Amino acid sequence: MEQQQDKIFSLIKSLKMRCRFSLRFSQFLATFLVIGALILGGCTTDKAGSVTSPTSTATSNPITSSPAQTNTQTKAVSENNSESVPGMKGLPRLEGKATVVMTVKGSPITIEVDGTDAPITAGNFVDLVQKGIYDGLAFHRVVRSPQPFVAQGGDPNSKDPKLAMEQLGTGGYIDPTTKKERYIPLEIKVKGDADPIYSKTLESAGITKPPVLQHKQGAIAMARSQMPDSASSQFYFALTDLGFLDGNYAVFGNVTKGFDVVNKIQQGDRIDSAKVLEGAENLKTTDK
Repeated sequence: MEQQQDKIFSLIKSLKMRCRFSLRFSQFLATFLVIGALILGGCTTDKAGSVTSPTSTATSNPITSSPAQTNTQTKAVSENNSESVPGMKGLPRLEGKATVVMTVKGSPITIEVDGTDAPITAGNFVDLVQKGIYDGLAFHRVVRSPQPFVAQGGDPNSKDPKLAMEQLGTGGYIDPTTKKERYIPLEIKVKGDADPIYSKTLESAGITKPPVLQHKQGAIAMARSQMPDSASSQFYFALTDLGFLDGNYAVFGNVTKGFDVVNKIQQGDRIDSAKVLEGAENLKTTDK
């Protein structure tokens, strides 16, 4: 037991030295313990080995969802303009902004979806909204203790009321045309850059500049597994500022009205509906 404790304290010390975000270490430690509890406490593991229960559930990185597997659709994505990146042909793309109204338990949440700074991620979300994919789905992971963290949903499997929340977190959108799960690449635009970086976290790309879209309270971002290009349909709302996630997960918009509704979401609450209120005409298809 003492050896295990020594290993844990050594890991925490190492993480403390490596962390580059501005949160106090005590806040980071609390979040670390939340993640550890989720990993050890009944999270399910998908066939590819990603931990899911809330990220797409919580893995060693806090937000995961889809299977941690090599994505044949986007594995060739590189740090180039998305219009010329191999592997993204056919993916939805939002050129500009859109407004989505998501209704939960009869109350609306207004979301500004940013296709200017996250065109593929935003396009994927708006496309799924238009297809009605989110209607009736549950928030299978909501973490508020020991401090506010995320409210996560979007697993198509959650439409089945017979499935327990503990069984959710691995599902993604199955494209009826290909009969396969649709994945999108990790997409992060850095301040001062004209185009986003694809398929890499900022740390793995050796970039120290901050992203344009950050994990401020009310931000909406995509959940994924440990593989960068594994996001599909699962998303999460940031319940507070989560700067330590910046550069690791793709933020694609923010709540402009109704955060009080987000703040009341409980695990198991369902999305009544999600509709594109404005900007539907900005949805295009990446054809290169």
